[in-house]
Amino acid sequence: MVDLSVLDLVPVRQGFTPGDALRESAELARHAEALGYTRFWVAEHHNMEGIASAATAVVIGHLAAHTARIRVGAGGIMLPNHAPLVIAEQFGTLASLFPGRIDLGLGRAPGTDRATLRALRRDATAAESFPDDVLELQAFLGAPEPGQAIRAVPGAGTDVPLWILGSSLYGAQLAALLGLPYAFASHFAPDALEQALALYRERFRPSRQLAQSYAMAGANIVVAETDEEARRLFTSVQMRFVGMIRNERGLLQPPIDDIESYWTPVEKMHASRMMACSFVGSPATVERTLKDFLARTGLDELIVASAIYDQQAKLKSFELLKNLALSP
Repeated sequence: MVDLSVLDLVPVRQGFTPGDALRESAELARHAEALGYTRFWVAEHHNMEGIASAATAVVIGHLAAHTARIRVGAGGIMLPNHAPLVIAEQFGTLASLFPGRIDLGLGRAPGTDRATLRALRRDATAAESFPDDVLELQAFLGAPEPGQAIRAVPGAGTDVPLWILGSSLYGAQLAALLGLPYAFASHFAPDALEQALALYRERFRPSRQLAQSYAMAGANIVVAETDEEARRLFTSVQMRFVGMIRNERGLLQPPIDDIESYWTPVEKMHASRMMACSFVGSPATVERTLKDFLARTGLDELIVASAIYDQQAKLKSFELLKNLALSP
């Protein structure tokens, strides 16, 4: 049975506030923990009205404080936006507060636009040093060397597990080279998924953190009692992807009856390609299609994004999903 985890973008719904979104995320984390999900991740995004997880380490602390066992982490921290020492201190603090429960996924993209990148006071070329920054961060989280002049306190010796995130072959190669677990962002950029997984597994080198390759991928999943109900709930996700195409990243919209009247044929084509790793329908429908996907990819773990507008429907979707028999 493949492990299931949750990727929550802490969506701000139309008619609600960021505070509401953060409280709903904690409710979802408690629900996921009770159902037996493996981990609960949030991601760093900036200058986006509909996403409340910009202060990612703070949100992780909030979620960990409202749960007891589930692993909580970043999927991910966009490392070019930060000094590795600062991230080591933040996640070292989280690991000190919640021992054995914190994950740190690292991304190379800025997670925002260029204007916001300047507001973050970061160099637009910082992504070029991503491999070195990962190694620097790993060193800060490891045991201090004798005579080491700069230490992360808290942080040193916590050995917070690192993950490499990606949507291209670059991240797959780096994760393999460093012997780290790899998470592919197929929930919005699925094109290179199978090629990246093959490359990662082929080139993986064991490390102190990980003896053999471990791959996770993202998927959009909406499960409801009927196919029709699930497809309607999924229109909120579809509208969000259309917003990305239109460069209009607003609040999460309630579902609509007719998505065809919302998008143009060109928008439908592009959005559908981005959402290719989506599984929507009744339990029977999702179980059948998802088992095929898992058999094809051989994933160790699946992380699920579910931007359903109605909170109760979202909780129900994760419950129905967890009850499926997903052995590929």
